[in-house]
Amino acid sequence: MEQGYLTLETGEVFEGVLIGAKKDSLGEVVFNTSMTGYQEIITDPSYAGQIITFCYPIIGNYGINAMDDESISPALAGVVIGDLCETPSHYQSIQKFSDKLAQAGVTGIAGVDTRLLVKTVRSRGTVRGYLSHTKKEELPPVKNTFWVEKVSTKKTKYFKNKGPHVVLMDFGYKKSILTALLDEGCAVTVVPYSTPFEKIKAIDPDGVLFSNGPGDPMELKKWFPEIKKISQHYPSLGICLGHQLIALAYGAQTEKLAYGHRGGNHPVKELSTGKVKITSQNHGYVVVDSSIDKNVFKITYLNVNDKSIEGLKHKHYPIQTVQFHPEAHPGPNDTVHIITEFVTQIASLGETRYAIK
Repeated sequence: MEQGYLTLETGEVFEGVLIGAKKDSLGEVVFNTSMTGYQEIITDPSYAGQIITFCYPIIGNYGINAMDDESISPALAGVVIGDLCETPSHYQSIQKFSDKLAQAGVTGIAGVDTRLLVKTVRSRGTVRGYLSHTKKEELPPVKNTFWVEKVSTKKTKYFKNKGPHVVLMDFGYKKSILTALLDEGCAVTVVPYSTPFEKIKAIDPDGVLFSNGPGDPMELKKWFPEIKKISQHYPSLGICLGHQLIALAYGAQTEKLAYGHRGGNHPVKELSTGKVKITSQNHGYVVVDSSIDKNVFKITYLNVNDKSIEGLKHKHYPIQTVQFHPEAHPGPNDTVHIITEFVTQIASLGETRYAIK
């Protein structure tokens, strides 16, 4: 294996050995605290343009299977790990972790002191990094950061089923969200992120799910009016980026966290019951509490650690949002009921439509 380097824009350099694709890579360095689920993480479209650091020390020990990819091809910029396991042991394993990266054209680096790297990111905030076989004095600029356009479907896709018809607005959706809807009996139409209200109206769904996705939600500002129209006309659920976009469409603001929430053990308080749910999260932006019109939305979930907004519910329309991932791949299934309740709600509403205000 060839020696490689991760150079941060703040000047720190981390040494290791290069794995995966043999090419240089530039991206935003972030970290994930999950102990399992590395296959789902590297194939999550929300990581587009990012270099993901795994906090868990051993990666690759159960290999790669044929079922758990969250997208057709990974969109992340790179991977940083501590100890690479090249002899996976699991009956479903069909491939080594390093071979998966190479096949996907993703650069990785192993043998890195990931604890020191994570401490650096936590103190510096999220920074750009460069993966290469040489150290870099100065990092090149990032070109075209509108990642949603890169990961969203270009064609409308229909999945037949016997239950309510749901449109899945694709800002970079995970396969497990589609699977969760199909498991609930929903027929699903996946549409590009830029699909306007009139086209959604022509599809005539029973409900709409606004998916997760990568990047700054403000990059989608020109589509806020369409998002507002769609959510006013159909029962809606926003997940992760979808949560942020719905809040923004109704006049709220978002801000970037110092180093984001990425992991499978984030505690979230359900305000209606006082119960704490353990959730799967992957985001760098949050909705600003003070920007929410409390006459329009009520807050349904709060992050226990930093009190950031984790969920909203509209007071007049059947619209709800969550910052975490209720489909829980990877992660705990404490909140999978949110998708079930959404499907139950749209089934009970039937053909009822809500006048646009």
